[in-house]
Amino acid sequence: MRDMLTGPNVRLTAVRDDDTAVMEEWFNSAVFGRYYDFLPALPKQRREVQAMLDEMREAADRMIFAVRDQKTQGLIGLAGFDEILWSNGVATCFLGIGEAAYRGRGGGKEALRLLLDFGFYELNFYRVQLNVIAYNEAAIRLYERHGFVREGTYRRCVFRDGKRWDMYLYGLLIEEWQGLASGEAE
Repeated sequence: MRDMLTGPNVRLTAVRDDDTAVMEEWFNSAVFGRYYDFLPALPKQRREVQAMLDEMREAADRMIFAVRDQKTQGLIGLAGFDEILWSNGVATCFLGIGEAAYRGRGGGKEALRLLLDFGFYELNFYRVQLNVIAYNEAAIRLYERHGFVREGTYRRCVFRDGKRWDMYLYGLLIEEWQGLASGEAE
């Protein structure tokens, strides 16, 4: 039996209370905030980060994982599922690499693959979906390489730096993921 949460370079673990210091730095970076969420990138104090984590841990329709570097075990990002509809097997996924030095180096790709495997094969999801802002081109490429299909557009939904941006809705079904994972598609 394989460890679904461990890859060659990253692993998904529980978020620990002592991770909040690192997360506080991320949530005080407008760059991270503007790519991680479509809400305003408001700075957060450590207690606010802790409250967010506590809320996610207690919710039946959400789960969050720490993305850790395999060598250092350091926290490099967050991933998880939101808006889980257990009766329908549907969830919205999220992924953010907070440590700038790890962006664009494959950690997000590996974390997404682990997250999707866990969602489809352990949590029995049928559909995983996500939202991404049109200016986040690197994330869009990542999601499309993992089989996500653009299903819709929330036109001019996000306002940043005096400009309106579209937000895209993407979806991935288990049979699409199985085809990609088995090498039939890419």
